[in-house]
Amino acid sequence: MSNLAALPIILPLLAGILAAFIPKKRTLVRIGSQIFTVTHLLLVIWIFLQVKNHGSLVLETGDWAAPYGIILVGDMLSMTLVLTTNIVAVACVFFAPKSLSEQQESFYFYSFFLMLIAGVSGAFLTGDLFNLFVFFEVLLMASYGLIVLGNGKAQLRESLKYVLINLFSSMLFVTTISFLYSVVGTVNMAQIAERVQEVEQRGVLTTIAIMFFFVFATKAAVFPLYYWLPRPYISPNPVVSALFGALLTKVGIYSILRTFTLIFNQDVELTHTLFIYLAGLTMLFGVIGALSTNNVKLIIAYNIIPAVGFMLMGIGLFSEVSISGTIYYLVHDMIIKGVLFLLIGAIVYVAGTSDLRKMGGLIHHYPVLGWLFFVASLVLAGIPPFSGFIGKLLLLRGSLAQEEIIIVIVALVSSLLILFSMIRIFIRGFWGEKTELSYPERKRKGNKMAWPVAGLLSLSILLGMGAEWFYPSIQSIAEYLMNPEIYIDSVLKE
Repeated sequence: MSNLAALPIILPLLAGILAAFIPKKRTLVRIGSQIFTVTHLLLVIWIFLQVKNHGSLVLETGDWAAPYGIILVGDMLSMTLVLTTNIVAVACVFFAPKSLSEQQESFYFYSFFLMLIAGVSGAFLTGDLFNLFVFFEVLLMASYGLIVLGNGKAQLRESLKYVLINLFSSMLFVTTISFLYSVVGTVNMAQIAERVQEVEQRGVLTTIAIMFFFVFATKAAVFPLYYWLPRPYISPNPVVSALFGALLTKVGIYSILRTFTLIFNQDVELTHTLFIYLAGLTMLFGVIGALSTNNVKLIIAYNIIPAVGFMLMGIGLFSEVSISGTIYYLVHDMIIKGVLFLLIGAIVYVAGTSDLRKMGGLIHHYPVLGWLFFVASLVLAGIPPFSGFIGKLLLLRGSLAQEEIIIVIVALVSSLLILFSMIRIFIRGFWGEKTELSYPERKRKGNKMAWPVAGLLSLSILLGMGAEWFYPSIQSIAEYLMNPEIYIDSVLKE
């Protein structure tokens, strides 16, 4: 059964390689990718149920026992995120043909897409820090291919910025791993968690922890390291933007969550208190960015940043309730960011512009897109009873239990401003008098774009309205993370 832990990585990787051999057979590659992605989702659901019912899957590749071999750990946290990744992937693979040009489809989009899913899944499933670095590079190489898919000076400029920032953070990542290895003599996360308890030089360990946080915070776009994010995420095709917005920053947040609950939990007063301050600043500056522009794509991209702040807030509070809130909000945000980037891509396509000042009256021609966007805005802002509200409620409960009143105020103000930034798009873009269609030939295709989005949005709504079904599993994951010895014992089989 442990071999199942490798399938979410190996299968999309092989499918991506196979698609690379036949790039000109667009219809075959497109339909094959769609069939594969749906089938793979069903397989991941089955693996998830196996983990839920029978416990974590630990694969020691090549029969090399931990901590010496490459270890894959499919626990409830990693499989929940792998499952969410594949749900987003299904929506994106059906949206892609409606969004991509024939040229873009022919230039290995589906290969890079599948390799990105493999890299993200590998980052969630790996059991050692060096292979976390390896899977970061896999997903980044796939993202490099996706971000340059297209043409134009702006896209090339933002692609170069994206590549350079990630190259720098990757160099720092592998350097920090080497520092930690020199202290504890291993890269296996379970064994590191054991050995850090014996390290006498606590200051050195705290310094290494902050270096790791700097690396992961750059990937996750935490204040003040978010400066690179908004424009590279809006320069490629909308389906690529949806993949980036839904998945890439979340790998950074997952890495912080995993390492700072399992490994770096000795100096909570310093590290986790720092997280709370940075979370508040991340929320405020992200929302300010969203309110400062009339580019609808940028508004959605900037709204990634306050969501990162909410998730970091839960890690900083470091309680069972707050960690539950972080996990719930993480799953919620992966889905809703996919929804919003796909929706805004469709809206920009039918309107012919991303400038909010040049839009108006779209609801008369595209009522489905309009109301989908309105509901998605409520979900993002955390209006009850949607999924954003459940995650924020847990985070606020955790904050109030620890009397962190300032972060509660910041979170509430940020939520209101997020809602304002989104409703501004709805009122100015969709409301108003009925006008003639600027691009009437795009109407049919624009309406078709709504259906993959509607399916994904319905899951987000279910995550909120069906919270009593999902919360026990999320709570059990939080309990598991707050007791790292369970992870250590399952991997090292002590």
